Amino acid sequence: MVTMADVARMAGVSTATVSHVLNGTRPVRARTREQVLSAVAATHYTPNTVARSLATARTTTMGLVLSAISNPYFGELLHGAECAAADAGYTLLLVDPHEDPEYELTVVSRLHHHRVDGVVLAPSARPDDALAYLARHRVPTVLLDRLIDPAHDQVGSENREATAALTGHLADHGHTRIGLVAGLDGLATTIERRDGHRDALVARGLPVDPALEVSGSSATEQARVATAALLALDDPPTAVVVGNNSMTIGVMQALRAAGLAVPHDVAVAAFDDFAWADLFSPRLTVAAQPFDEIARTAVHLLLARIADPDTPPQTRRLAPELRIRESCGCPP
Repeated sequence: MVTMADVARMAGVSTATVSHVLNGTRPVRARTREQVLSAVAATHYTPNTVARSLATARTTTMGLVLSAISNPYFGELLHGAECAAADAGYTLLLVDPHEDPEYELTVVSRLHHHRVDGVVLAPSARPDDALAYLARHRVPTVLLDRLIDPAHDQVGSENREATAALTGHLADHGHTRIGLVAGLDGLATTIERRDGHRDALVARGLPVDPALEVSGSSATEQARVATAALLALDDPPTAVVVGNNSMTIGVMQALRAAGLAVPHDVAVAAFDDFAWADLFSPRLTVAAQPFDEIARTAVHLLLARIADPDTPPQTRRLAPELRIRESCGCPP
């Protein structure tokens, strides 16, 4: 078995220098660094990550806590986070708490027991216990997507203004009864998007009718049922804003089952774009979140927090892009 001493002999340096090159614990001259890396390649040396973690008190692993990972949005977040972590030499450990606050605490504690260097968490509707655990054990933490606590680093979309833009666009088409199929109750994103929807109605002098706001629980089937309830009203909406892409599928299913055409009978605008939005007929008008940038920013914030735990926390909100297509009533 090749050892660090073998690498040092081939490179003509001390084992301490090899350690500094591999662990980044002290600056090393470029030429010496090249000699060491060449010797590592020639000998096929594999560092002992367990020993290295004991020496540095780091494992170069980070946890990513995401519910509903089957949602295309979270899939794109996962891809961006994994790429950013890999670029920094980190391994990402993914867990799904299934939007269950009790299980969220369980998976967070498991990650801590696995000695991750930090955690990126998309918090549930009731994350107090998980956040208290992370704070108590001083685990570097970044909140993702759902921004709830400025005491933590956090990054996500500007939900309120983007949803107001969707609702306002439908109102500008002459719609006065605009329904909202909102996400899971209690989530920060659900609250912010509902507030944005109401902002747009009030700004245009339209009434905020609670009967036109239903919960799709951030899921396809629940959104289908909720939309059917909207359509059964004595005075149903002529346009619908949808809180995420999974629910958009359920909304479109309900409209089709009712024999309603989009946008002729009911106009639709949705939060989140996805790869096959262009394949809907008509194509969907959406507020597209910058998935990759959000995920990479979360990892970079976590790396900075790991490096310096005492810096002031940062909140980053990234603006979605309003993509006007035909589902809202605009011409192709």
